Amino acid sequence: MTSSSTFRINARLGIPRSELRFSFVRSSGPGGQNVNKVNTKAVLRWAVARSRSLPEDVRERFLRRYAPRVNDRGELVLMSQRTRDQSKNQADCLERLRKLVLGVATPPRPRKKTRPPRAANEARLREKRATGERKKRRATPRDDQ
Repeated sequence: MTSSSTFRINARLGIPRSELRFSFVRSSGPGGQNVNKVNTKAVLRWAVARSRSLPEDVRERFLRRYAPRVNDRGELVLMSQRTRDQSKNQADCLERLRKLVLGVATPPRPRKKTRPPRAANEARLREKRATGERKKRRATPRDDQ
């Protein structure tokens, strides 16, 4: 496979262009006669659930994080109609796909369990006592005092 037939995400990841399907439809919004005649809106479909181009862990993270964007057939659907130029909208879809994949390319760092320092805990308790005392002083004095 040559580099031109692969959409490079980074040095380690790439998606074969044969897995990416583009279709073009008419854009909505202002644009005069151009918007009524020219199919400039780009729609990118990628069957991410069936794709073998991503490592298994990256694909699982992608499907978990972007589950709302993946349809019931396992396809990610991205659309772009930012410009009136079909090729620019196509490039915009590819750039958005790159950002999505880069967002899950590296595994998240495991959280280190930490405890608050003893001084912070003591300061919190001192503050609670001071607040309690302040509220106690606001109360009306009792008759037996």
